[in-house]
Amino acid sequence: MSYAQLIGDWQALVVLFVAGVVPNQIWRMLGLWFGGGIDEGSELLVWVRAVATAILAGVIAQIVVQPPGALASVPDVLRYSAVGAGLVVFLLTRRSIFAGVVTGEVFMLAGKWWLG
Repeated sequence: MSYAQLIGDWQALVVLFVAGVVPNQIWRMLGLWFGGGIDEGSELLVWVRAVATAILAGVIAQIVVQPPGALASVPDVLRYSAVGAGLVVFLLTRRSIFAGVVTGEVFMLAGKWWLG
């Protein structure tokens, strides 16, 4: 397999990079610059963290209750079990959102693979 067959149309990849990565990185750098001096325990950051967690919980709930696309073929029990496993790991790892989300994803992928 040649390099061109592996990555496809390189111009499309450049457009995706410019349209998707560059605008996000600008906001991330501005966030680092403006938020560098804010105390992590401040009320503002506690509120921002709570809002971000609530948005993540809402997205997960919507995906579990009304799964889009190929996720609709995953049985309800497996989707809800993955959420439960993610919640347990979230609580066991001192409320690590990353660990909870990764555990839920791995649980669902392993369950789907096992079910066939």
